[in-house]
Amino acid sequence: MPEPDLADYDAAADPALAAPGFLERWVQADRVRAVAMALIVVTVVWRAVIATRGYFSQDEFVIAARAIDTGLTVDFLFEVFNGHLMPAGLGLTWLLVRVDGLASWPWMLLLIVGQAAVSVAFYRLLRALLRPGWAVLVPLCMFVFSPLTLEVSSLWMVGLLMLPVQLAMVLAIGAQLRYARTGRHRYGVAVLLAVVFGLAFDTKALLIVPLVFLLAVLLFCDGGPVASVRAAIRRFWVGWVALAVLSAAYVPFYLSRPAPRLEQSGSPGGAVAFVGDLVGRTLVPALFGGPWRWTYAGDGPALVDPPVLGVWAAWAVLLALIVVTVRRRASARRAWLLLLAYVAMVTALFIVTRLGSALGSIAGLVPRYVADVVVVAALCVGVALLGLRDRAERDAGPWPVPPVLREPGAVAVGVVAVVVVAVTIAGGTLWSFTGFYDNWQTKHGRDYLATAEAELAAAPPGTVLVDNAVPDRVVAGYFYPDNLQSHFFRAAKRQPAFVTAAEQLSMFDDTGRIRPATVDGLDIVPGPADECGHRVSFGSARRIPLEAPAEDWPWWIHVAYVSSGDSTVTFRLGEATQVFGVRRGLNQIYFKLQAKGDAVQLSIADPGVTLCTRYISVGKVVLKPF
Repeated sequence: MPEPDLADYDAAADPALAAPGFLERWVQADRVRAVAMALIVVTVVWRAVIATRGYFSQDEFVIAARAIDTGLTVDFLFEVFNGHLMPAGLGLTWLLVRVDGLASWPWMLLLIVGQAAVSVAFYRLLRALLRPGWAVLVPLCMFVFSPLTLEVSSLWMVGLLMLPVQLAMVLAIGAQLRYARTGRHRYGVAVLLAVVFGLAFDTKALLIVPLVFLLAVLLFCDGGPVASVRAAIRRFWVGWVALAVLSAAYVPFYLSRPAPRLEQSGSPGGAVAFVGDLVGRTLVPALFGGPWRWTYAGDGPALVDPPVLGVWAAWAVLLALIVVTVRRRASARRAWLLLLAYVAMVTALFIVTRLGSALGSIAGLVPRYVADVVVVAALCVGVALLGLRDRAERDAGPWPVPPVLREPGAVAVGVVAVVVVAVTIAGGTLWSFTGFYDNWQTKHGRDYLATAEAELAAAPPGTVLVDNAVPDRVVAGYFYPDNLQSHFFRAAKRQPAFVTAAEQLSMFDDTGRIRPATVDGLDIVPGPADECGHRVSFGSARRIPLEAPAEDWPWWIHVAYVSSGDSTVTFRLGEATQVFGVRRGLNQIYFKLQAKGDAVQLSIADPGVTLCTRYISVGKVVLKPF
């Protein structure tokens, strides 16, 4: 039998051999969707690999310690942390810290699921908003492969804030789109619920309110500026009333919450520099694969550091894209206005809230501050390139190409130029991802914690430690008292024993190793007795001058002594006193005391015991020299 006939025979004998499988049918049904899902899978896996190379940063240690130290109370959930009101986020933190302490796997799983959910929801929004076609993959790639959102998918504190806000933005825009198409007020309620969801994780979600209003005015209504505003208010008034009520209730509540007050710089030059950094060096280059180069910023995510040539090239491509798309369709002009308005709102927000902070000078180089702008930017680029699905007839038409560029040679050059730009952007994105990955692997907090837990496991029983600050590279000093070791280790698997009095002291060094400690500071003057120094007997207190006055401070005191028997001693420095026990023979005691004065005083309780001391020091605990 001829071979083609045999194949027909086999297919007829077993129809299952000829029928495509589920996956093949799914791909054939919508190839654009199949490619989009593949791109999303690639970027989620890629981001997961980057995230697993990192660990907690400063804010995460602070919040984890607070979560382990409190119950799931209203005060905890509605605490304003670094300007963020995030009850749902703090609730998740409280739960996950109790699942496995400072282990990173629950947070990695949360970030992966969140990134996948936002990416799929964004693609669905693109399909609903834009004209169908392969070009819809352009704004999708702008969003899912944006280097600006690497921090969002790598650091759980940032992801806990921004992933829900991004999802809320996508859901709110989608609901507003359906509201515009159907006029059903239930979609206005859906917009409200999306905003409420975002506000449960971060205050910045309040910007969704003006965003959907501008979206309705610029993309869903026709006419001039005044006519579009009137039409938007008239058509969607139920939604605006609901959002206005929500905003009127939320803003006073947020402002009533106790939070540190920012010191405002009040410098116009600082504001201009911030805008230049945030928009010129951070946002625009990242829309085209930047920043290409990063500045190491300790345990936190790296700061952008784009080369000057890259910045100018990104701006040139953006301006060219704006000019070409605006000439193509009217909706492009409105899309770019929408992006400009949202960028202005974000910039104004951070000028008010961040320029007065300790890190205000570098705030414009922080990628997470414009992570939500990526959603709007990708949507606006999609509208500018493809046009709105609902305006297919009005915006259709040939691309405006000058006659000189229609020659075969010019067309070929144009195609080559487009390919070169696309490949350059793809290569730049890969380079930016790789640079972030290299920076993200260095984590002092992870190394410090691992070393400390190994030291605690190997330490002799009864080892006690002085509570001190962790290194600034682990938790910065401005987080005090959350930078203390007693706070840092609260969520750790192994708990150090911190004391304020002991006969032998140890402390962690800057790498997390446990080493013997002593007190370095002001010593007492030498005593009159050669072999005893200062003799303390029952019946009268012994006053011993210090070599210099001690200012009011929580000092550590080191007393080395020889005692003829067991007793108790009362130590006085100024108005502060400390009672401790002494034992027969040569011994020592360390204790902490808030005090000031120029002399110490010792008195013994047992009439049959005499104590000699030649060494008393008032100062700070330091590592013993080797």
